Amino acid sequence: MTPLSGLVISESGSNFSAVLAALHASAFEGTARWSESAFAELFATPGTQAFLASLQGEPVGFILIRTVLDEAEILTLAVSPEWRRRGVARKLLETVERELERKKITRLFLEVSTKNVSAETLYRTCDFVTAGTRKRYYDDGSDAIVMVRDISRSV
Repeated sequence: MTPLSGLVISESGSNFSAVLAALHASAFEGTARWSESAFAELFATPGTQAFLASLQGEPVGFILIRTVLDEAEILTLAVSPEWRRRGVARKLLETVERELERKKITRLFLEVSTKNVSAETLYRTCDFVTAGTRKRYYDDGSDAIVMVRDISRSV
């Protein structure tokens, strides 16, 4: 039995903003952390969805996306440090891709810091490809790699 055998992924809305903010704070540092009010504001934007991963009732990660027409963007993906490299992020990506296929979304975009090598590696193993770079995009001065994936293929 794998450690993720009890993983439950469910859609979550603005009423989970505090939970998402706490998870985000555990996964990111400094100004990269998003507040509860930031999440609440994002949920007020049409097309914004979150999927929360829990094990035995405890939140361990989430993914936040926004869809516009036939494209979607991953706004953020966060996994608690103690649950990284166990497949939580991949399961969240698979859940989102099934949802996007259902909605007839054709492409999924994201931005990842050049300093976040483990996240970039995950995305590449999930068939994301580099579409461009945003120079000095993040508060720490790092560049963002813009990545894209065709949704018509499974992870």
